[in-house]
Amino acid sequence: MELQQKLNALKKGFEGQAPKEAVEIMHRATDDLRDSGILEQTVKVGDQAPDFSLRNANGQEFRLQELLAEGFVVLSFYRGKW
Repeated sequence: MELQQKLNALKKGFEGQAPKEAVEIMHRATDDLRDSGILEQTVKVGDQAPDFSLRNANGQEFRLQELLAEGFVVLSFYRGKW
């Protein structure tokens, strides 16, 4: 199963268990963001990220280029508290 299929299954499962009102709010917020035009300013699939380094929860530093030398890297951007 490909990643997108797994994500779609997780979303469907969540939406099937979450309160209807919460799902409606999340969909409305997604539509509002899409309608705002912000997506034209975001990183797109396939865009090349600049090299950077970050520390993990244990204080160990990681560089993007070093991780890429080992294989694929998935970047996830966390928006913070909703």
